[in-house]
Amino acid sequence: MLEQRIQQHFIDSADLKYQAAQALGKPIADAVQALLACITSGGKILACGSGASAPGAQLFAACCVAGFERERPALAAVALCADGALLTAPAPQGDAHPHFARQVRALGQAGDLLLALSVSGDDPAVAAAVHAAHERDMTVVVLSGRSGGVLTTVLRETDVLICVPHDRAARVREVHALVLNCLCDGMDAQLFGEQEIS
Repeated sequence: MLEQRIQQHFIDSADLKYQAAQALGKPIADAVQALLACITSGGKILACGSGASAPGAQLFAACCVAGFERERPALAAVALCADGALLTAPAPQGDAHPHFARQVRALGQAGDLLLALSVSGDDPAVAAAVHAAHERDMTVVVLSGRSGGVLTTVLRETDVLICVPHDRAARVREVHALVLNCLCDGMDAQLFGEQEIS
């Protein structure tokens, strides 16, 4: 019984990835182009993720700086802090979810890019970060799931939404991990040329 349940996870994950490949191909390619425009113009990427998505933002930033699958120069990226002192610092009047937004306002500049991960698309801290990025004239790339949530209503035409068409959080996070790999690989291939993967 347990083995069958485990096997079903693999089957469901593979099915979703197969189904999502065609639907997500264009938005992922658009996101790669937005990331490249940021990096090649001297900007930096700020990455954030809510809840269980926070490690994805950290991994993406680490792959940009340390390299993905090849030796190459570092790409400017920072994962925003999801916990610690920023969560307990006094918030400005009327700012109920400040921790990502305050970091975007402190670190973000015109030409930078915010990469935001939220399974539901309804996380108030991520939405506040998107608003802060727009204040700074930054492009935004959102990885979401389900229907995209409230984030679909705050994105601009120049932003990119990559929305995994599934309701189950675990499946959405699995596809987000693959999408982040695609983003890293796409940037490397465009900046440094194709490389055979063994």
